[in-house]
Amino acid sequence: MTKHKIWAVDDINHLLLPDPLHVEMGIERDENGIMTVAVRTDLQGCKGRMVEWWFTFFETTQHIRWWHPHDHVEHHGWDDKWVKGQSYIGASIHAVESLGDIPPVAAKLKFREPSDFFEQEKLHQAIENQYISSAVCASIGFGDDIQMDTHGFPIDGKMVHLTRDTDFGCVLRSRFVLGASLENPLEQLPDAVGLGLMRHCYNEFTYLSRFLPSLYYGEHANDEKAPLPW
Repeated sequence: MTKHKIWAVDDINHLLLPDPLHVEMGIERDENGIMTVAVRTDLQGCKGRMVEWWFTFFETTQHIRWWHPHDHVEHHGWDDKWVKGQSYIGASIHAVESLGDIPPVAAKLKFREPSDFFEQEKLHQAIENQYISSAVCASIGFGDDIQMDTHGFPIDGKMVHLTRDTDFGCVLRSRFVLGASLENPLEQLPDAVGLGLMRHCYNEFTYLSRFLPSLYYGEHANDEKAPLPW
């Protein structure tokens, strides 16, 4: 299976560029039924550094319910690779989430270096050109019996959140790849799941954008002082 089919773009590195893509919001499948979910969210008043910091901050069920009051059910904690306020890459999270009317399911996310998904030179160039301001990447597993590869990464799917700072805040471009562990994704993974995830992602980051700047400055993240409105 080719990489470009998995990510529903000609080259995954195109996600690093600010130019519009053929699919910014929607779902697509490759010839084997693997699904890509694309989401684009405008985060008013937020910057990429705030989004990345959020993944070093949240650690309770209350926190993830701030993030999505409807769909986020429980947070079962980070593993010992997570360092509050400092690092989340290499760490795993266990949570329970629903997708609207789709019942709650357990999920495990193991966060990865962006260079695991993107070419190192193109990633560096995108940062230098200010095409992206943060990159949150993970492997995903669902259910009570999650399949893992030899490196300890869940094999059900992958997730990427890329931000690009703008005058109004930042643009978040999210991609999910689902169904990699299924024998027949076309039958076992209905479109409703992908559409539900698209709406879930848009809603959770819209909710996040409404309180993240105040939380970020209130916690003195990165030792930054809040700008005075007056």
